[in-house]
Amino acid sequence: MSAGPDITREASRLDALYRAKARAEIDAAEALAHTSQPVRCQGDELADVLLVKGEPGAADLAEGIALAGEDGVAAGKALDAIGAPAQRFALCTRLPEVADDVRLERLALIVETVDPRIVIALDPLAARDIADACEIEPLAPGVLSSWRGRSILAVDGLEASLSDETLKRRVWAQLKTLAALTDLVT
Repeated sequence: MSAGPDITREASRLDALYRAKARAEIDAAEALAHTSQPVRCQGDELADVLLVKGEPGAADLAEGIALAGEDGVAAGKALDAIGAPAQRFALCTRLPEVADDVRLERLALIVETVDPRIVIALDPLAARDIADACEIEPLAPGVLSSWRGRSILAVDGLEASLSDETLKRRVWAQLKTLAALTDLVT
């Protein structure tokens, strides 16, 4: 008699249970941000990589989800190119009409709920928000930091780099510092 199917069934059951719990906690964090222009988080609620953007762009606002525009496409391509895990989750921190304390509490709750191995601040506002929400020192662009078992990286501005070739090269170089993580590819 093989224990294989029972183990597989139990693994699937536990995965569904943890995903439902994470989704409920993310929904509770999102509910903190009462705004007329919601930009919801999106992605795998148990992701290895958390992408944090400050101000939502026009595409984010139009679609109502984070990284809905060309910056989301660019982030995906860049992370794929360096071999980052495919399980990703994205959010915008600077939602319209949301107070600073609520914004930071929402971010802290989402970071703890998703519990990623890697957190990437995609612009200076996101870097400041991560530092404030996690109560850590300011993040320097291109420098890997660590907080509670997570690797944190800030870049100079992914969305802005899409229209500035010099900035694009700098952001790419900053993202490539993630390759220093020996367990990047899983």
